[in-house]
Amino acid sequence: MNISLVMIIASSLLAGCATKKEAEQPKSTSKPFEGKKITFATANHPWADTIKTLLPDFETKTGMKVEVQSYVDEQLTQKMTVQFTSGSTTPDVFMYRPLQEGKQFTKNGYLQPMDEYVKKDASYDFNDFYKPSISATTFDGKLTGIPLTTEQEILYYRKDLIEKAGISVPKTIDELVAAVKKLHDPNNGVYGFVARGQRSALVTQVSSFLFSEGGDFIQGDKATINTPEAIKAFTTYGTLLKDYGPPGVLNMSWPQAMGVFAQGKAAFYTDGNSFYQNATDPSKSIVADKVGFATFPAGKAGAKPASVISWGLAMNAKSADKDAAWEFINWATSKEIVLKTQQKGVQGARASVWNNPEGTKSFPSELVKVIKESSEIGVSHDRPVVIRVGEAREAVGGIVLRAILGEDVKGEADIANKMLQDIIDKEKTE
Repeated sequence: MNISLVMIIASSLLAGCATKKEAEQPKSTSKPFEGKKITFATANHPWADTIKTLLPDFETKTGMKVEVQSYVDEQLTQKMTVQFTSGSTTPDVFMYRPLQEGKQFTKNGYLQPMDEYVKKDASYDFNDFYKPSISATTFDGKLTGIPLTTEQEILYYRKDLIEKAGISVPKTIDELVAAVKKLHDPNNGVYGFVARGQRSALVTQVSSFLFSEGGDFIQGDKATINTPEAIKAFTTYGTLLKDYGPPGVLNMSWPQAMGVFAQGKAAFYTDGNSFYQNATDPSKSIVADKVGFATFPAGKAGAKPASVISWGLAMNAKSADKDAAWEFINWATSKEIVLKTQQKGVQGARASVWNNPEGTKSFPSELVKVIKESSEIGVSHDRPVVIRVGEAREAVGGIVLRAILGEDVKGEADIANKMLQDIIDKEKTE
């Protein structure tokens, strides 16, 4: 046989073997989700606005297509409820409010537990999230969401007024009451204290007084809003508004209360830190350069401010592609992306980002210190954790209204406690 012919035949055989081996080997790809598609339902929120701008990079790196559906808050809740009730596999991922919908969505089996997912990748560093934030998205011992945005109850105060009076920033509730009384000067247009006075709106604010006195709305399966600790907390809050608050407090939610403070008409103000720019923006506040921030003052049980999750990210329990859904959640709540969303002013729940100068440079340094401390010591709810949260808030708010009006707090507390207990009992059997 011709030597050239032998060489040609041998080469052909070798090439054939190589081709066969290549066919047998799984094709590697840097885009494991190439061709995959998930749907993502969002609220019209600054966090979602930032995520939308970052999505093209995520889609390029993963090969996944993310279809975004945006709704206003209540519309989102209604849409999700209807779709989940019908057993829909979409959306795969969605924003939700843990303190509003968390318990109901968990009870109905709408939320996919993510305990195992967060353990898959060590670089995700699940332990980096503040513990109160994880507590807020955990129901029945299962992690049902990842925290997105946080808010802590803090004390706003006028630096110039306390300096002029020669007093220190209050570290206890007793010190706060004394300072409020000393700085109360209505004849010169300055009231000692302002906060929310509307029946339902005030509940989230009085919660920090309640926790710091050693109480809570519910303990176990029992309503506890008529305990001595609860009555003391509600009375303190109500009396501060009654004796040292501006006229019209019964009609005030946060915009009105913040407005009073920003116009220089109050020495102290307690509310969520997410509103701080309304007090520090010169275009909105005449005391912008005089505002101080402090950790919520301690009561009998210490300082226990509410540190809550406004929004979380969850996975549909019936999603057709849970691995793809988790890939998106993993990315959207990673250290890198939380840093980017926080740089846009969205307060995240990762300690590493709050310890990173790049993550805090847009916030007042005094406020950063307060946020970090409050995130460590805070309580993960600021209202009764029930499905009928609206009814529960009305019950609690009614007690505080009695205090603001100077009426029978204990009697109202006993009535309201029974109302809250009825809500708890009914929800256990439904």
